[in-house]
Amino acid sequence: MTAETDDRILHPETSMGAVTLRVGDLEGMSEYYSRAFAMEPLEERARAREVHRVLGRGDTPLLRLIHTPALPAVDPRQPGLFHTAFLFGDAESLAATVYRAARHPRSRFVGSSDHLVSEAFYFTDPEGNGVELYTDRPREQWSRRGNQIQMATDYLDPHEYLERHLTETAVDAGPALSGRVGHVHLQVGDLPTARKFYVDALGFETTQSQYPGALFASAGGYHHHIAMNIWNSAGSGPRAAGLGLGDVAVTVPTASELDAVAARLASHGIAFRRDGRSVIVTDPWGTQVTLALPDLSTEELLSR
Repeated sequence: MTAETDDRILHPETSMGAVTLRVGDLEGMSEYYSRAFAMEPLEERARAREVHRVLGRGDTPLLRLIHTPALPAVDPRQPGLFHTAFLFGDAESLAATVYRAARHPRSRFVGSSDHLVSEAFYFTDPEGNGVELYTDRPREQWSRRGNQIQMATDYLDPHEYLERHLTETAVDAGPALSGRVGHVHLQVGDLPTARKFYVDALGFETTQSQYPGALFASAGGYHHHIAMNIWNSAGSGPRAAGLGLGDVAVTVPTASELDAVAARLASHGIAFRRDGRSVIVTDPWGTQVTLALPDLSTEELLSR
């Protein structure tokens, strides 16, 4: 890579961090994510009338819930969250989590798909937020056509998958099995504007732009860390205040990478805030994106 190219794109070691959801029923949503997805409460803090609670597996934060019951319910037609995608290291961990989620009485199973690069299962949580659970196929098995990573939405039989991969050991392990946020899929008003913000300004690289109504982008050649679609939200302007997505977290490896992000945003005339460890910016539809250094503590996450 040339130095000029490095300045225009995110560092290849960029990854995704814990997603923030504003919720109306903090205890109910905590119970749901704990039982359905084997996450444990890690820490919480009261801030004025809000309660912020972080859930995760082991010492890895996966989700921050902010109790804001006065806000209106999630509107599936507005820009915001399409789904948060939790990535698991092997088929047994994924199968155990899918099994838990499917058994929870408040889960709504949406479907399952073979995406060529991954195998995925989809749920909707009790307040209308989408959730994907998935594993990746090895990178050497991914197919590329030019600079496009080939992805599809082929049928994946959930019963057959569980029959092949579900083990009692993995189910019993629960939160002891690691997981992380693999990608975040957003609803936006239009794709050209989304590309200007997420690709040109933030520095993600487009990995798939031929899927109808959607755009996929990543750092470091991953199939996607961020996706944007207009399937439900085409033509929408900035979102109204409501429950649902509160923040998309992106982890960058070095302070110099934060400097590069800030420089790109400034060159595009996009306002942002910065402290010693993060750059905080809002996309054209009102979704907050926080780019932060690694080794984020739950204390730092709660202080945002």
